[in-house]
Amino acid sequence: MAVNLPLPVAADLKPVDGIELGYAEAGIKKPNRKDLLVMKIAEGASVAGVFTKNRFCAAPVQVCKANLASGKPIRALVINTGNANAGTGEPGLANAQATCAQVARLLGVDAQQVLPFSTGVILEPLPVEKIVAKLPDAVANLKLDNWFNAAEAIMTTDTQPKAASRTVTIGGHAVTMTGISKGAGMIRPNMATMLGYLAIDAKVAQPVLEELVRFAADRSFNSITIDGDTSTNDSFIVVATGAGTLTVNSTDSPEYAALRDAVTDISRNLAQQIVRDGEGATKFITVTVEGGRDIEECRKIAYSIGHSPLVKTAFFASDPNLGRILAAIGYAGVDDLDTAKLDLYLDDVWVAKNGGRNPDYREEDGQRVMKQVEILVRVKLGRGEASATIWTCDLSHDYVSINADYRS
Repeated sequence: MAVNLPLPVAADLKPVDGIELGYAEAGIKKPNRKDLLVMKIAEGASVAGVFTKNRFCAAPVQVCKANLASGKPIRALVINTGNANAGTGEPGLANAQATCAQVARLLGVDAQQVLPFSTGVILEPLPVEKIVAKLPDAVANLKLDNWFNAAEAIMTTDTQPKAASRTVTIGGHAVTMTGISKGAGMIRPNMATMLGYLAIDAKVAQPVLEELVRFAADRSFNSITIDGDTSTNDSFIVVATGAGTLTVNSTDSPEYAALRDAVTDISRNLAQQIVRDGEGATKFITVTVEGGRDIEECRKIAYSIGHSPLVKTAFFASDPNLGRILAAIGYAGVDDLDTAKLDLYLDDVWVAKNGGRNPDYREEDGQRVMKQVEILVRVKLGRGEASATIWTCDLSHDYVSINADYRS
């Protein structure tokens, strides 16, 4: 059960002019489930993305990067679940390219104008014949208002679809944006096992969009962790269809700043939905580190806390064994950290003061916070002005069970 995460409502997911979505049931891993998605992008759109930094990056990630680098305008995305097409060598690349070629034939575009994505089991050959056979079905039901079905079509161990939508006004122009994401385990930047797709109807110059997607990713999908594992397939794509009236051609304009902040906000929502639906999660935890010399050291400490199995299991048990947090701070790799200046808070409870137990701290206060389903961990380093925030969850018995049974 996801933590404080309501199901998206299909009627609330706004169509974005310039992008159509169609799904099919290809039986890639299991029968009778949506597992294949095609997104058709109108001419004139710009597309940018960020991808996993795992050296074993999957075949579709390699093809995506190459097709984006070709300079040809991207006209379609194709996503399958049930198989990651990772660790599959040259045959995997050939299968990803064959998928692109078939989509291209169906849509009347070039194969290099198609971006492929896969998610699921690693080291298994992609059943490309199943995908190719069902691509005509996906194309046949392309619709503007298919976002809810699209969110379902990219799920793996997710317990529910993840989607968000909103309309904002920027410089007098209405901008519609809708996105979907998937992921529940193997979540840790860069990026998280996640896929994220966001469409906006603004017209955004290609280099501007590339800067925007990096900015938004760093403050959303690159700020979450469930289990500390960086996947082979992670991808976050933003499509600016250009069908609306807002045009952004420079990163120096106030319109860019407003659009960047709106895209970051909805991206953060989609990223946090992944954490709230973390495998076996029962608690949603925000970790904020303040007073650092730079953002990098703040993030190091935040992730050290968020990755620690001892910290995460303590949260699951509602056990205020808070020395585990101090230990995680201490081994985060900030070698010149002066622990005598450090303060630690759990929500409103001041736990550690000047590097030691706060004389006013009471165990029952820590217990009260640990029993909450949403918890804020705040660390004050007392050495600068930088800060960073990440989002994570606890580690439960169910996490082990889910991953032990993943291939069965």
